Amino acid sequence: MINDPILVLAATGGQGRAVTDALLDRGAGVRALVQKPDDEAARRLADRGVEVVAGSLSDQASLAAAMQGVAGVFAYTTPFVDGVEAEVAQGQAILAAAGEQRVPHLVFSSLANADQGTGVPIFESKARIEAQLASGDVPYTILGPTSFLDMVNLGGAQRILSGALDMPLHSDKPLKQLARTDHGAFAAGVLLNPTRYVGQRINLASDENTPTQMAATLSATVGTKVRHEYIPLTQVENSDVRSVWAFLDGPGYTVDVPALHAAHPEIAWTSFADWTRSAFSAAD
Repeated sequence: MINDPILVLAATGGQGRAVTDALLDRGAGVRALVQKPDDEAARRLADRGVEVVAGSLSDQASLAAAMQGVAGVFAYTTPFVDGVEAEVAQGQAILAAAGEQRVPHLVFSSLANADQGTGVPIFESKARIEAQLASGDVPYTILGPTSFLDMVNLGGAQRILSGALDMPLHSDKPLKQLARTDHGAFAAGVLLNPTRYVGQRINLASDENTPTQMAATLSATVGTKVRHEYIPLTQVENSDVRSVWAFLDGPGYTVDVPALHAAHPEIAWTSFADWTRSAFSAAD
């Protein structure tokens, strides 16, 4: 077992929470960087034995302070607050701090296919961070999550319960998706056993289904007929989100899901059906 703590950045966000949970489940010491240490989510982490420190993804000084004496770092950047250039600046601050502190291993959570020249702005910003990481001196592993299962429906859970699965994806187009718990478990495994993964880039997906298949699974779970409702891209207001859906309805992610699962049987790999039963259990 690694004795020094592992630092999780943005630990109260969706990805950070999943990684923190998985590390704690494995008995690892966790240090969590959060913007507001006094808010409820941060206090819950502290109550579980997590060392909570204040900092920002764009503040190199606070990042470097949080990285002192850690065994590894789980890093995540986001374009959804201040845009893609701000995200690249976050990445630069994280990597500079990691270099300053000689971090033994950094796991960067990017996106599947971000290194493939998709032209999608929020893929390209992560590709720029990946390139800087690969050219530096910090030992690293890059994880490429596909679409998270809990982001399946633009209309939200109530629209599903009312019988509509709203997606800007044609009914026969397969979509590779990832459960946050699987992402957290995979990242924790990499952080706790870095030697096996240093220098690798691994795309992650839990399952693959078309909207028609998803609607059928949801129908069986919620006990009401759910139909896929195609949403034209013109109705997606956010241009970055629109470009992602255009990619997904076009070339899409290229993860070899069976090969990934065969190579990593230690991960539970949540199916879409499993996820729907968990997410909509109140509807049973």
